[in-house]
Amino acid sequence: METRAASAQDAEGMGQVIREIIEHTGRQRPNDVDIVMGRYIADPTSIRCTVAVDGSGNIVGFQSLKKAVAGNPYDTPEGWGIIGTHISPTAHRQGVGKLLFSTTREAACQAGLKKIDAYIGADNPSGLKYYDAMGFRTYRTSDGIVQKVCDL
Repeated sequence: METRAASAQDAEGMGQVIREIIEHTGRQRPNDVDIVMGRYIADPTSIRCTVAVDGSGNIVGFQSLKKAVAGNPYDTPEGWGIIGTHISPTAHRQGVGKLLFSTTREAACQAGLKKIDAYIGADNPSGLKYYDAMGFRTYRTSDGIVQKVCDL
């Protein structure tokens, strides 16, 4: 397993990871190439988007880190990081999330961030456990959402 910066050529594979998550959880979310490009790879607030690739070259997960700006959709305080993690169900419990977060944490520190926000559905127990394991703590809840913060 290795990680690298995501590129435009990864958009289809990243969308496939999201589709696998949808199939596993039933929670719908946009997953086409244009959404992946705009939301993760080419977002102007992006600090780093990292893909995890297995030994066959398949994308098995990705993690995005953005800088929170005024008016962001998560109501994250301006200047914090915003993290998003997507791991294929076929790659769960293989260390993908830990590997991705080590790269993301380093990028956050290099960017001078002091905090990272994770916006998680309250109906996503594996996501909540993951962020707890990475050192995040709950700081806000509302309407089926749990927001966790990691102090850097």
